[in-house]
Amino acid sequence: MRIYVKGFGCSSSLADAEVLAGCLSSAGHTIVSNLQDAELVLYNTCAVKAPTENRMIHLLKEVPKEKRLIVAGCLPLINFERLSKEVRFDGVVGPAFGEKIVDVVKQISKGMHVTRLSDATLSMPRLDLPHTHVNLKISIIPINYGCLGSCTYCCVRFARGKLRSYGIKEIVNKVEKDVAEGVREFWLTSQDTACYGKDVGTNLAELLRRVCGVSGDFFVRVGMMTPNNLLGIMDELREAFQSAKVFKFLHLPVQSGDDGILRRMNRFYSTKDFIIMVKRFKKVFPQSTIATDVIVGFPGETEEAFRHTRELIEDVRPDIVNISKFFARPKTLAASLKPRVPPSKVNQRSACLAGLVHQVAFERNNDWGGWSGRILVDEIGKPGSVVGRNFAYKPIVLKNGDGQSLLGRFVSVKVIDVFQSHLLGEIL
Repeated sequence: MRIYVKGFGCSSSLADAEVLAGCLSSAGHTIVSNLQDAELVLYNTCAVKAPTENRMIHLLKEVPKEKRLIVAGCLPLINFERLSKEVRFDGVVGPAFGEKIVDVVKQISKGMHVTRLSDATLSMPRLDLPHTHVNLKISIIPINYGCLGSCTYCCVRFARGKLRSYGIKEIVNKVEKDVAEGVREFWLTSQDTACYGKDVGTNLAELLRRVCGVSGDFFVRVGMMTPNNLLGIMDELREAFQSAKVFKFLHLPVQSGDDGILRRMNRFYSTKDFIIMVKRFKKVFPQSTIATDVIVGFPGETEEAFRHTRELIEDVRPDIVNISKFFARPKTLAASLKPRVPPSKVNQRSACLAGLVHQVAFERNNDWGGWSGRILVDEIGKPGSVVGRNFAYKPIVLKNGDGQSLLGRFVSVKVIDVFQSHLLGEIL
């Protein structure tokens, strides 16, 4: 069959979609780049937030009725009731479905309607399965599925389940294979990379040391870490980050600057813990990129609690802050928490925080004005430009570059201008 595959959401979801496409291609199907050319459409969905779920449902409804449709990923487990009421589909499967997708497509081609969700939260496809990489120079490697958290607002844990880690050898073998095939950047990803290995007797620091021991010239980006799980491995991890192969990039979601709200969220750390961890990291890596996440308008968030969040951002001065407005998600404890913050107040606080975040981001980028050094070109940008990353994972745009010839290459550049979202460079 001619099949159109597209992934949405987090990097783990994108990696799952690459595996689905790779397995189908290896089974003899043709993966097409245009939905109109497809006989079957496969969307690997996300539903972490209500607006995301709404966009997914709208997109699924837009699939032409003459095409067969498979809905994969997190949405079917987060809100199957809405999906089944509003969307016409031929098959539905959970996240990390792997090579089992080949059998599902075979059944659908025979006119069957397939629902495969019963073992979805236990799925863990082999890392050596075929991939169809969206970016040939970047390999996204899920190092574990699931997490150890019980956050009151999170619906993803209903889709991803409890912690299941891959062994170090399996991950290292994947890195070795991809390096040999020309990959130059690896994203080690999961819902929470800091809890990696707690179920198999190892940890993220040891994994990072082993990955960096692979021969070749490449960078490694470590994905999101929950602060309480980072606490116990902070010293070990800082040592592993000393490798020149590791981007000096720390994604540590704080979610709120108020300890009372953190307790209501069931986050097992304090704002003081978060600040200490960031400062300890920056003491060793003063030129680094700090990313965090904040939820605005969580039930019970007072003006004082919101002020604490603003003060934390002013103190820590993260390079990147992903701001989310609170939306109650199905089956979560937070959906029943009171008092609710009025939507108008949530919008006001979100806009207020966004203004501060943009200001801080520009000021942080301004520190890189005039910097020169080596970057890895890892992305085709807007027409006539490419994007590269330096050792701190700062995006540096190069204009008038021959994108295809530069992609995957290390080049020396100088930063000639700074913006809130990126740096502008020129090749030396």
